[in-house]
Amino acid sequence: MTEDITQTTIRFAATDGWELEADIHTSPSPKIAVLISAGTGFPRQFYTGLAMYLARQGAVVLTYDYRGIGGSNGKDLAGSGIDYPDWGRLDAPAALNALEEAAPGLPLTHLCHSVGGHFVGLMPNQSKITRHAFVSVGTGFFGGHHLRNIPSELYFWWVLGPYLLLRYGYIKPAGGWRGEALPPKLFKTWCRWSQRRSYFQPDLATKLAPHHYDEVKAPIRSWIFPDDPIATPSTASDLLKCYPAAPHEVIIRKPSQVGVTRIGHEGALRKGRDALWAEFSDWLMGAPSTATDFHRHSNQQDQT
Repeated sequence: MTEDITQTTIRFAATDGWELEADIHTSPSPKIAVLISAGTGFPRQFYTGLAMYLARQGAVVLTYDYRGIGGSNGKDLAGSGIDYPDWGRLDAPAALNALEEAAPGLPLTHLCHSVGGHFVGLMPNQSKITRHAFVSVGTGFFGGHHLRNIPSELYFWWVLGPYLLLRYGYIKPAGGWRGEALPPKLFKTWCRWSQRRSYFQPDLATKLAPHHYDEVKAPIRSWIFPDDPIATPSTASDLLKCYPAAPHEVIIRKPSQVGVTRIGHEGALRKGRDALWAEFSDWLMGAPSTATDFHRHSNQQDQT
């Protein structure tokens, strides 16, 4: 059935005019539409395998590059002025509108990796989404991460990052940073938030206003993996508290449960994770749960 899946690259503008690039993967008989929102520094092509899998299950899937990343990078990253919240306030809503246009009449769902789940509350059109799958989504607070990961994070925030900004004017893939290049303002915001357990919450009344975090009502199922040093049970719980009106549950999956030796922070999205992808697909394809039924199972951690 792979040969029946079509992939089309499109470009569209965010509300401020910034040109974004995306790929649409289309099933011949779609039942739902899925927006995949990436983690920090991941280009949309990283999610192509998952997008193709979901399309084979009967979805129209849109993967996109945030501004400053991949095909949406612009010309002057150092002087772009791109900030972290722009990805949620401007880019994700435009991508959702593009998906809706490509899949008229289909239920709109959302699969978020890492920071992709942080900014749902900044999307003015988030109410169009019927359910969210969070994959390795937790706050960036370094104190909630695995102890062995903390030295490398502090090195990134206070040694490598400042050096790269001084030398290049932006975060260049070098010295241990393996993601896409990042804008300077975005890096500084990320660094500031990551030094406190409350993460971006103190900014909700100021720099992030207006927002819609308390208006998000679509159910969230959050997948967490014990060997992920960043999205831990504690940081996942802290992040979900930002969505007080959304029914939610946390699913913990060990690598051995899905037939692999490692998952980490990004491994659930890599090729060969079909057992996990089937869980994501089943959740996104499912009939909408009532808030009462969903709350009955919320906050349970399935380790069986």
